Amino acid sequence: MRPFRLLLLALALMVAALPAARALAPDEVLDDPVLEQRARELSAELRCMVCQNQSIDDSDAPLAKDLRVLVRERLVAGDTNAEVVDFLVARYGEFVLLKPRLTLQTVALWGLAPLALAIGLLVLFLGARRRRGAAAVAAGGATRLTGEEQAELDRILSRDREA
Repeated sequence: MRPFRLLLLALALMVAALPAARALAPDEVLDDPVLEQRARELSAELRCMVCQNQSIDDSDAPLAKDLRVLVRERLVAGDTNAEVVDFLVARYGEFVLLKPRLTLQTVALWGLAPLALAIGLLVLFLGARRRRGAAAVAAGGATRLTGEEQAELDRILSRDREA
């Protein structure tokens, strides 16, 4: 029973280490720990264009490696974090950001869904109200005609009978 427990412990330790494992290759690590930390922070915010739901820091895709190297090159060249992000957005579009910026386009994207839902509910409400009114008229629950309206109706009906 003891070897089985040892195997389970080893498996548990490997699984526990998985989230900490990154796709970063040793040759990509910068010598300056401050720049390396900035590169890691930026890499965690950038989307892998191949994997799409992973950051470039987590992805093993060749394009993600190229982006990690590009981020580090830009930082070594003296770019600020914002300049690196702006460069990548200019090159790949807003999709490269895991958390898109708040712009008119993103507000429209997020705002159109609730607006469409509200319009749909309004159409359903008005349609149900119209059907309810039509059902009431068909059941004889229409409002009474005024004397003037009744006289006009009688005149039209009598004219139709004579014709």
